[in-house]
Amino acid sequence: MMYASYTMRRTQIYLSSDQAASLARRARAAGTTKSKLIREAIGDYLAKPDEDTRVAEFRRVLDELARKPIDLPDGATYVDALREADAARDSALESRR
Repeated sequence: MMYASYTMRRTQIYLSSDQAASLARRARAAGTTKSKLIREAIGDYLAKPDEDTRVAEFRRVLDELARKPIDLPDGATYVDALREADAARDSALESRR
C-alpha cells in the first residue's frame, strides 16, 4: 500500500454518544472512515473565511459607502414618487376596462 507523502498529526477529540453514532453511520454509508469524514469537515470549515476576514470586508464596504454614499431621495420625495407610479398604473388599468 502506498502512503501519502504528507505528514499527519494525531489529534484526539471527545464526541458525545450521539455524535459518535451519527459519524459511524455516515462513514459506513459513504464507505469511508470516521477519520476521513472528520478531516473533510475540518477542511471545509477552514476553507471558509474566518471572522476577521469577514469583519475586514464589512469595514471595507462601509468605508467605500462613506466615500461614495448612495444618492437616495428624502422620504417624502420617495413616497410621492411611489404614489405617482401607483396612480399611473391604476389609470392605465382603468383605461383598459
